Amino acid sequence: MREEHLAEGETIVMQLRTHPKKIVKPVLLLLVLVAVLVAVWVLPLPVDAVVLWFATAVLVLLGIVAAAGPFLRWRTTRYVITNQRVALRTGILTQTGRDIPLYRINNVTFEKQLSDRFFGCGTLVISDGTDQPGMVLDDVPDVEQVQRTLQDLVRQGQQLSDD
Repeated sequence: MREEHLAEGETIVMQLRTHPKKIVKPVLLLLVLVAVLVAVWVLPLPVDAVVLWFATAVLVLLGIVAAAGPFLRWRTTRYVITNQRVALRTGILTQTGRDIPLYRINNVTFEKQLSDRFFGCGTLVISDGTDQPGMVLDDVPDVEQVQRTLQDLVRQGQQLSDD
């Protein structure tokens, strides 16, 4: 989120991207496809050169399709916590966003699966007491620290409104 998108007096506290674990599988698939491609060209196969070039084109296309989508989704998903709101921005061609003002937040929970513990991330669920489902932030790096920071900001906002 850029400074010009902030309200007057609003400052960015944390700006996060989903954990890079989101692109581990596509990168591994890309490596497997490269290994297959090398094997196709190195091993003496009884096929014509046209077939080799066709297989190469198919493998390259598969690699691009398999890796580009997840990489672009990872690259374009951002979580921003300011002193006034939590914002989720995502989208490759069409950008979508959702904001929850801090004063409306009534619950912040996190979930860490086994793989999340290994990678040091987790899912953060922010509820705001409306009919809408909570905001779910997937694969948040250091999710417990983000939860504590968010709870502190919510508490500070409540104390200011009580004064």
